[in-house]
Amino acid sequence: MVIHNPKPQTSNNMSPHHNSELKTPNSKLNAPRFIISGGGTGGHIFPAISIANAVKERWPQAEILFVGALGRMEMERVPAAGYKIIGLPVAGFDRKNLLKNVSVAVKLLKSIRQARKIVSDFKPDVAIGVGGYASGPTLRAAASKGIPTVLQEQNSYAGVTNKLLAEKAAKICVAYEGMEKFFPKEKIVLTGNPCRQDLVVSDENRQQGYAFFHLDPTKKTILMVGGSLGARTLNDSIIAAFPKLKTLDNVQVIWQCGKVYYNDMMKLQTEGQIPPNVHLFDFVSRMDYAYSVADLVISRAGAGSISEFCLLEKPVILVPSPNVAEDHQTHNAQALVDKNAAVMVSDANARTLLFDKALRIINDNDKLKELSKNIATLAQRNSAERIVDEIEPLLASPKGRNG
Repeated sequence: MVIHNPKPQTSNNMSPHHNSELKTPNSKLNAPRFIISGGGTGGHIFPAISIANAVKERWPQAEILFVGALGRMEMERVPAAGYKIIGLPVAGFDRKNLLKNVSVAVKLLKSIRQARKIVSDFKPDVAIGVGGYASGPTLRAAASKGIPTVLQEQNSYAGVTNKLLAEKAAKICVAYEGMEKFFPKEKIVLTGNPCRQDLVVSDENRQQGYAFFHLDPTKKTILMVGGSLGARTLNDSIIAAFPKLKTLDNVQVIWQCGKVYYNDMMKLQTEGQIPPNVHLFDFVSRMDYAYSVADLVISRAGAGSISEFCLLEKPVILVPSPNVAEDHQTHNAQALVDKNAAVMVSDANARTLLFDKALRIINDNDKLKELSKNIATLAQRNSAERIVDEIEPLLASPKGRNG
């Protein structure tokens, strides 16, 4: 078990070994204690941190402990956000090499024991799971002690861990309708996914964005993002479209290729292969500017990104990643396509079809308005606060008393 402490900050984030005898009878309502567990990807971590921030907003004296998986990105991201995290050795099962699962099983048993000790020592009033390897052992340990548990499911196709934890959960906060096919209907609350609060589409940001990205305000703008690491299929698709893009004088592209691919893409830039109306970036630091100038977005179909598109009313072409558990990005995208709120191109077809479709849509103002209008109807606002609204009544529950 490894504990990562955040950078020095307030004394509210106390040790998991804090003496519970210091808690007064009313401390549960004034200074409640929460474990938040899960991670593995940004799609899990960002909602977790957003929920923690909303908890702190509601109860400034709250004590929050994160439990993550060793070696996963939450072990860096959570301390950077100012919260303490303990790492478990838990890992996912290897479906391709079954022999490797012997060590995975050993790590799971060790994680189960450690999770029980963490819960016993920290004595949370509520445990919150956001999906990912660590949330399984942690929330099972909490539920076994009668501590109320809350799940947050980001995707339209529920993850394995959350499905296994659903029976004992007090509340299940979801981002999509129709989740009763995975969870008990009476426990489901539609809250949406917490999103970055600094993303604002405005005329001021649009004007600043044109200058920031060196764009022409008279041209239509496509924003293509493949995540911070990039997406090979999206990069290959735009490279295949260079001959078409070179001939256009009314369209420009912001291309976030990802840090993994940036050096290779820069070689194309040096060789003069990238058209002048395509602007290459490894990472876009000002997404508020990027979204403000974008007339059309091309993106993977991660739950967090989709929630942002809904809130910002952005027309989008989704290219689901095939490299995710249970193909949940395709399910996410299909949920929007069914409501005529997005366009989907499969990963297999993207290299040949993506930019043909993008260029048709970018020049069809009626289609852009239709997609924008329909995706806006799916927006779930103030999601983190609404999740905390569901958590608050559980603090009055006698089941969670540990003082």
